[in-house]
Amino acid sequence: MKSFLAYLNDLFCLFFPELCAACGRNLFRNENIICTNCIYHLPRTNFHNDPQNKMARQLWGRFKFEQAIAFVYFQKGNRVQNLMHQLKYNKKPEVGIRMGELYAWQLMRSKSWMNADLIMPIPLHPVRLKKRGYNQSEQISKGLASVLKIPVNTHSLVRRENTESQTKKSRFARYENLKDAFIINNASELLKKHILLVDDVMTTGATMEACSIELLKIEGIKISICTLAYAE
Repeated sequence: MKSFLAYLNDLFCLFFPELCAACGRNLFRNENIICTNCIYHLPRTNFHNDPQNKMARQLWGRFKFEQAIAFVYFQKGNRVQNLMHQLKYNKKPEVGIRMGELYAWQLMRSKSWMNADLIMPIPLHPVRLKKRGYNQSEQISKGLASVLKIPVNTHSLVRRENTESQTKKSRFARYENLKDAFIINNASELLKKHILLVDDVMTTGATMEACSIELLKIEGIKISICTLAYAE
């Protein structure tokens, strides 16, 4: 029976092949979302092994955090740009989950990884959430959580303002655009917790800064920053 089902699956894939979200080539039977070759060649940052990595240094002095890490480098034309496009604009939430899983397995093998109490994705405004259909940062968080076994909190950090696009804005302009955009619900749930704040890409860090400053008003809270990609 198993061989017959495998035959049917192969036949289905012949006419309706699953394609790698990074390179567009056909996936083999045991591959999931991203082909083995693309996974192998992802431009990993290894920031989790270096407390003084360039992402952390970029955020020093702006707010207090425990760790700042990103899985891969984002560059125009590379595999990561293709993956981010699929995740954010092509209705492929499974890309975020898969990339989150891959990063989590890497973190689990690192002696420098600081475990957290909660994973908290950067929220989207309801208008943008309705338009996209899902929050890409939440999908990444789901992937991380499935491996790290840390609960995901999607209700305590709320985006109350649908801010204009951050593209082409300076770091200061981005922060000004975001500084009052987030509020905290049920702050008592977060007392003395270590929060892993998750987003898709970090450029200037203005979004992480705005969220962290709001969260750090809560007694005893600790913040670590995690993004799927880091734009140099």
